Order: sequence, then structure tokens, then C-alpha cells
Amino acid sequence: MEQISLKENFWKDKNLVKKTVKQKKIFEDIFNNYIKSISDLTNLKDLYFLALKENDEETIQDCIKKIEQILDQAKKNEISCFLSAENDNYDIYLEIHAGAGGTESQDWADMLRRMYMKWFDKKKFKYSIISEHKGDEAGIKSSTVKVTGDYLYGLMKSESGVHRLVRISPFDSGARRHTSFASVWVYPAVEDDINIEIDEKDLRIDTYRSSGAGGQHVNTTDSAVRITHLPTKIVVQCQNERSQHKNKDTCFKMLKARLYEHEMQKKEEENQRQLNTKTDIGWGHQIRSYVLQPYQLVKDLRNKTESTNPSSILDGNIDQFIEEGIKNKK
Repeated sequence: MEQISLKENFWKDKNLVKKTVKQKKIFEDIFNNYIKSISDLTNLKDLYFLALKENDEETIQDCIKKIEQILDQAKKNEISCFLSAENDNYDIYLEIHAGAGGTESQDWADMLRRMYMKWFDKKKFKYSIISEHKGDEAGIKSSTVKVTGDYLYGLMKSESGVHRLVRISPFDSGARRHTSFASVWVYPAVEDDINIEIDEKDLRIDTYRSSGAGGQHVNTTDSAVRITHLPTKIVVQCQNERSQHKNKDTCFKMLKARLYEHEMQKKEEENQRQLNTKTDIGWGHQIRSYVLQPYQLVKDLRNKTESTNPSSILDGNIDQFIEEGIKNKK
């Protein structure tokens, strides 16, 4: 990174400067955290053996706690090493869609959105609902959330796929067990310097009256916007602003991001075909199962990560699944 910055005319290329500075910071943070961990462990080692020699139980316990803190930081640093890909530091759009099954699946989609929002809150990521279509009786049919924060795409990209819920349905008077599905799709909110050409003739732009998120004022005019990219069948929509112009602008940003992700996916699939290293699991396939009855279990079907505490997972404590997803992402 230092050598790149020393090249002639480096500072004249704003895009290169921005990209290089961001990448340099990632590597510097990883390296500095590593050096600090080594230094802290060395100091603790001397203190620990001195405490053992003097039979100082209080200092021994204090050293053990500090070692656990260092190990926790080392674990975080390890995760950061997996988040150095070009797009990993992008913000994201999170899309959730209910599967077939009516109210039950729509309620499950809403539960998933709540789970992710609670995780965002714990990590202090900022988010806003861009679009929402409520279920007929409960839950949501679909929702798009814009999320901003460090390394978000790198952290969240392995969450894309179909999530399955098994439980006794609160909507079934017979108290029978139901299986519901909802899809999660994460794609990067690409920056303005990414060049994505969009031909106007390839677009169908519809306006409609807003419903759901955004407040009562959005319902009085046809301010919501839906854009369909005809060649790829990609559809984006926004309704959280009272201005049709602002909603349209947001839609174009989302479409740009989706098209960028679409091209990334095509390249990845081509590489996977050539290398023949990927299993059958991919976009549109079930990736995780959440069982509430007859037993309690959340299991990721790709890396076998498990939790016997679904209530905690659905309250946003999903770090173990996020971390394993990062480590196992091909």
C-alpha cells in the first residue's frame, strides 16, 4: 500500500486514493491489533508467573481474565483477516421475502427482520427501512433495509439464502406444527465511483401509493416507486420518502447495487464451475433451520454450526453463525 501511494500521479486519481487508503487502514488495524496482543501476552506471562511464585490468587485471577480478553480480541482480529476482499467494507441492502404459506411465512419473515435489527443494534450499525409490504393478517410479505457500518457486506454476505422455521403455529387453532420459509438476500450498497451503465429503455418505472413504513403522510399521493430492469428481471422499490423524486433516486441506487451484485454472482458462478469446488448450496437454497418445537435447535446446514437456544438467536445473538459463515465462505 505504501509503494502504491508513492507512485507518480497517485494523488490525482481520487478513486485509487480512496480505495488504497481504505485497504491500507484494514491491514494496519489487523497488524496493530496483532502487535498489541503479542505485547500484552508477553507482559501478562511475566506477571502471571510472578503471581504463581508468590501465591497471589487475586493477581492470578486478574491475569486469567485479561488473557480471556486478549483471546477475544485475537478472535475478532482473525475475523477481520477474512474481511479484506474488495467489497467487504461496503454498506448493504438487506432484503427479506416471505415464502409460500401465507400468514405463517409472513410472520416468520418479520421475525427474521427483527433478529437482524437486534443484531445491528448490538453492533451499533445504523439502518432504515427502505420498503415494506405488510402481511394480510400479520408479519411482512417483503422488506428492504439499508444498513451502514464497517465491513457490513463482508459480515453479512453469507446470510443470503432460505431460512426455515419449524414451530407450533400461533395462527393455527389446532395448535399444529408448521414449517415456514423466508428468503434473505444481502447485496452491497455500491459507491458512486462504481461505473454501472443503465439503459433507460431497459427499465419499467411504476409509481403507486405507499403503505407500511414511512408514516401516514406517505399514503396520500403516488410517491412510492418501483423500477423493473427488464433484461435481468430485477425489481427494486422504495416508499420511505414522501417525495417521489427521492424515492426514485433511492431506487436507482438500489438497482445499481443489485446489478453490480448480479455481475459479481455471475463471475463467482463461473469460477465455481471452472474450479468445481462449490457444493449444491447457493442462492435460493435452504441454509439454516430454526426449530422451536418439538425440540430447540438452530442449525446452519452448510457448516453445521448449532445452538440449542433459539430464543437467544432470534433476539439477535447471531455472532457464532456470522463468524462461521465468514470462515467458511468460499
